[in-house]
Amino acid sequence: MSKYGSFPGSRPRRLRTSPVMRRMVAETRLHPADFILPAFVREGVSEPVAIASMPGVVQHTRDSLKKAAAEAVAAGISGIMLFGVPEDSKKDAVGTPGTDPDGILQAALRDVRAEVGDELLVMSDLCLDETTDHGHCGVLDESGRVDNDATLERYAEMAQVQADAGAHVVGPSGMMDGQVGVIRDALDQIGREDVAVLAYTVKYASAFYGPFREAVASSLQGDRKTYQQDPANVRESMRELALDLEEGADMVMVKPAGPCLDVLARVADAVDVPVAAYQISGEYAMIEAAAEKGWIDRERAIVESLTGIKRAGAQNILTYWATEVAQKLGRG
Repeated sequence: MSKYGSFPGSRPRRLRTSPVMRRMVAETRLHPADFILPAFVREGVSEPVAIASMPGVVQHTRDSLKKAAAEAVAAGISGIMLFGVPEDSKKDAVGTPGTDPDGILQAALRDVRAEVGDELLVMSDLCLDETTDHGHCGVLDESGRVDNDATLERYAEMAQVQADAGAHVVGPSGMMDGQVGVIRDALDQIGREDVAVLAYTVKYASAFYGPFREAVASSLQGDRKTYQQDPANVRESMRELALDLEEGADMVMVKPAGPCLDVLARVADAVDVPVAAYQISGEYAMIEAAAEKGWIDRERAIVESLTGIKRAGAQNILTYWATEVAQKLGRG
């Protein structure tokens, strides 16, 4: 035996020797088309409003939102998910701005469709939390609990007005039982079989939503643990998945993304429809805050976090860095 025989015969490091080698053998690649940009539009403001807990993210005016949509098209991303923030004086117990054809979200949908046409998938958040004075995702009963079935009636109306306003895709995020089926029926009844439903199939009651509450000027008191899922559970999430698919979901989503990569992988392995994941506000804020302190390399951390989400099985990723990362990918 050679005196060198004790050295390893297999050397995986050979495939890590240079940037071009690492690029060639990379198993997971990010592409601009992977991304969907969540965006907020606020009624009654003349300039974009910075969101303190999400550095770099704003509540848009209708005009600045159109510019952001055009930038998203130029960057090559696939979609923009719109969240409307009405004036506080217009919020009420049943979320009237959510079904008002002239409500801020519907106005923004029309604006963005007029700006980008079909070059960008225009998606709409279908939920009542931004429009209710109590901040919950549905209508409350006499005891103050969210009334599932009364809420479904409101969601059906919302789906129809959002489709009329130009949404290519609706994203029901309220976690009501039966929401996908009711929304699918409501869309089909007005001849909008072309509008897709992106189901928030796995949406945990997460601590990482904190900055989002500021972004949508939430009026919530208390929590949403009676309808959002328990982060400790996964079998429950797989049951929700089966129900959403049975009700006609075109795509499914896991939210939040980073803390739930195991769940994301389970969902991706189980289905034959596109799977999305939402890298939520708290995930964004943590990286931005640590980078601001100089504790981490911002760009590397962003790309690594997104790569991990895609590696776990997400075909599409909702991220507040969508346009920025897509622009950088486009520049090589």
